[in-house]
Amino acid sequence: MAESIYRALRDGALEGELAPALTIKDSVASPFALQVFSHVISQLFSSILAGKSQSRGLVVVSFSRSPSFYLDLLKNKGTDVASSNKQIQILDCYSDPLGWKYQLAGSRNFTALSNEALVSSNAIVFREVKHMDKLYNSIIELGKGLVGGGKIRFSIAIDSADEMLRHAPVSSVARLLSNLRSHDQISSIFWLLHSDLHEARVTAVLEYLSSIVASLEPSHQLANGQRGDLENFSLIKHNSKKGKFHVRFKKRNGRVRVMSEEVHIEQSGINFTSLPSEGAINQGLVPKVMVNPYKFMMAGDLWWIANMRDQLLQWKMCRQTRTAAVVRLFITVIQMMRCLILMRTQMMIWISDYACPIC
Repeated sequence: MAESIYRALRDGALEGELAPALTIKDSVASPFALQVFSHVISQLFSSILAGKSQSRGLVVVSFSRSPSFYLDLLKNKGTDVASSNKQIQILDCYSDPLGWKYQLAGSRNFTALSNEALVSSNAIVFREVKHMDKLYNSIIELGKGLVGGGKIRFSIAIDSADEMLRHAPVSSVARLLSNLRSHDQISSIFWLLHSDLHEARVTAVLEYLSSIVASLEPSHQLANGQRGDLENFSLIKHNSKKGKFHVRFKKRNGRVRVMSEEVHIEQSGINFTSLPSEGAINQGLVPKVMVNPYKFMMAGDLWWIANMRDQLLQWKMCRQTRTAAVVRLFITVIQMMRCLILMRTQMMIWISDYACPIC
C-alpha cells in the first residue's frame, strides 16, 4: 500500500489534470506522520535522481524542521546531496518565519543570525509565512529554478500544514494548496497534518483537496479513554512502536479505494506489513462515492435555502397583497440564483477533482 502511494506521486499528473495530492495525518495517539512523511520524501527523491519520476525536482517547504534535518535524512539514505543540489531546494520557513531575526539584525541589536540559513545552497529563508500569496510565488520560483520553464514538472513537500493554519485562515491555506495542485508544472504535492490540533471541518477541507488521504491510528484503543491503570500503560507502550495505516484513494470513476497496513517504527526506519486477515478491509464493500451537494455548502447558504422555501409558502398565502407578493418573489428569485451559482461552481470543482485518474 505504501508502494501505491509512492507510485501515484512518482507517476504524477496527466496533461490538463490536477496533480496528485497526499494528506498524511496523525494524532497524539499515533504520532508517526513525520516518519511516514520522511519515508515518502526519501523514496520520491530517489526516483527523481534515477530519472524514474515524472518530476525532475523537489521543493521542500520546511515549517516544523530545519533544512539540515532533511539534508541529513537524504544523506543517511545514501544520497549525495552536494552533487544533487540542482534537483532539490528547501524553502526555509523554520529559521525566521516572521522575519524577527532579520529585523533585529537590521537594527544592530542582534548580530548572531541562525546558522540554518547558511546550511547549504539548497536552503532559502522565507520570512513572510503569513502571506500565502508570497509563499505560493516563492515555491513556484524555486521549482522553476530547478527545472526551468516549459512542461518539465517538479514535486512539492510541505512538512506542516499546521503551521500554515497557525498563521493564516483555512480559506487562504486551501486556496494555496488548490493553486499549487492546478499549476501546469506541479507533478505531485503532499503535506503533513496533525488532525487533533484542528476542528473537524478544517481537517475535512484539507482532505477534500487531496486525492490520497493517509491516516495513522493506534493499534489498540485505550479502554474507556483512560490512561491510569497498568493495562492502558501497556497499550500506550505498544502503540508507541506500531500503528494502523489507512489509505484512501479517490479514483476517476468516482469510487474510493481503501487499503490498510500496519506500520512499525524501528531504529533502522519505518516498515509496513500486511494486517491480519481479520483486520483487513474488504475493498469490495467500499461503495461508490455519493456526493451530498449540501455537505460542502456554508451554513449561511443552507439558511438561504430554508428561508427561500418559507417565502415561497408565504407568497402563496398572500395573493391578495399583490405588491408585497411581487417584491417578495423578486427577492426569492435573486436568492435562488445565488444558491444555484454556488452549487454550479461547487459541481465544477467536483467534476475537475473526481475526473482525475489518480490511481
